Amino acid sequence: MAKPKVIVTRKWPKPVELQLKERFDVKLNETDKPMSDAQLKEALQTADAVCPTVTDKMTAEIIGIDKRRAKMLGNFGVGFNNIDVEAAKSHDVIVTNTPEVLTDATADLAMTLLLMVARRAGEGERHMRGGHWTGWRPTHMMGAHVTGKTLGLIGMGRIARAVAKRAHHGFGMQVIFHDPFPPEPEIAKALGAESRDSVEDVLKESDFVSIHCPGGASTHHLLNAERLSMMKPHAFLINSARGDVVDEKALVDALKAGEIAGAALDVYEQEPKITADLLKMENVVILPHLGSATRETRIAMGERVLKNLDAFFAGQEPPDRVA
Repeated sequence: MAKPKVIVTRKWPKPVELQLKERFDVKLNETDKPMSDAQLKEALQTADAVCPTVTDKMTAEIIGIDKRRAKMLGNFGVGFNNIDVEAAKSHDVIVTNTPEVLTDATADLAMTLLLMVARRAGEGERHMRGGHWTGWRPTHMMGAHVTGKTLGLIGMGRIARAVAKRAHHGFGMQVIFHDPFPPEPEIAKALGAESRDSVEDVLKESDFVSIHCPGGASTHHLLNAERLSMMKPHAFLINSARGDVVDEKALVDALKAGEIAGAALDVYEQEPKITADLLKMENVVILPHLGSATRETRIAMGERVLKNLDAFFAGQEPPDRVA
């Protein structure tokens, strides 16, 4: 019996690619260059399943291509706002994601961002590499204290809860959060976290604000000029979730006006394009979307896609189906 045809849009960790080759008639992306819309359409017409990443925009136009053969999109990522889910549903295309396996890696990265911006780590390294350091002195590059400060979380899903655990139990931080679907009170209590009625309440109280809500239309520019102005002048914004949750122009304006002290970003509104002003600001930490970028996590993500593919081709319900 012929193996199912699977197309993978980007390069995956080698151990997962080897498993793909064993199980399927797979076409891999050896060059690791992003596929064009035309190539994505062709993939849907020639494969039984396509495995995009969170940077592949699977629009209604692409999903609705004539003579589409593919019946499944196995997304490599926990977020799936890169896929027009309603279009997938209307065309009977199953969509899956990779939850749970990237929680710790992304939470670690969020704390990395928080610590870097608070203690001016990126700025300090540039200072050293530029040959500007003249030695220790009492007032040189003083940053913000982290231990005991208030951390506000926008969203309280798996990753946010992992961040709360690190912040409260590791750094003695006071944790507050807002989520329209909050965890059970005993879960929040174990994390030293207290719920707030609105995003605005979180912004007004926090010394650090970390975003952990999904992307998409409902959260587009959730952090806009009005809300950013509600933050404390000494507060920092951390975003390791989705770039379009923050209005980057408004963020630049808030930073220039001194409305907030700094920002630490792993995601951007128009990836891979970054607002030019952010690149010039010493009080901004920028990383290239490294949230889940550990070897162990990326392999686990690929293996999660494999489980969904196996179930789909066996005629079973994929365990991580989102549409």
